[in-house]
Amino acid sequence: MNAIQDPIDQQLLNLIQRDFPVASRPYQVLGDALGISESQAFQRVNRLRETGVIRRLGGVFDSRKLGYVSTLCAVSVPDHLIPQAAALINPLPGVTHHYQRDHAYNLWFTLIAPSDAKLSETLEQLEKDLRVQADAGSLLNLPACQTFKIKVQFQL
Repeated sequence: MNAIQDPIDQQLLNLIQRDFPVASRPYQVLGDALGISESQAFQRVNRLRETGVIRRLGGVFDSRKLGYVSTLCAVSVPDHLIPQAAALINPLPGVTHHYQRDHAYNLWFTLIAPSDAKLSETLEQLEKDLRVQADAGSLLNLPACQTFKIKVQFQL
């Protein structure tokens, strides 16, 4: 069964991609815009999350404008130890996402921190932990030289 069930689902997805309401009752605002109840809007969003149509629902902030620093990192981990390495990386404050690649450096992630010092401290400790617990090679720290922001919206 298709997770997107009708034109209201399509309209809902278009709305929340573009302008999720910042309000005390955002689902009421969405429901009003779509001609459905607050409860129906909430149930539809939950169904779309549960079926994987919506992967993430949350704010996106420009961390640099908030005074944070960020970097892209890569590490080489034996394939059979990727779950252990991911278990070390995922809970770190500031890890926004990670992914596996078919490459010598096969586990990649992004990290933000409140300062260069905190970023370095976090990466140094993580590199030690990865070597000990996941037999990982060195960790590459790849801060951006130039930032490109691409806003992607899917018109449904």
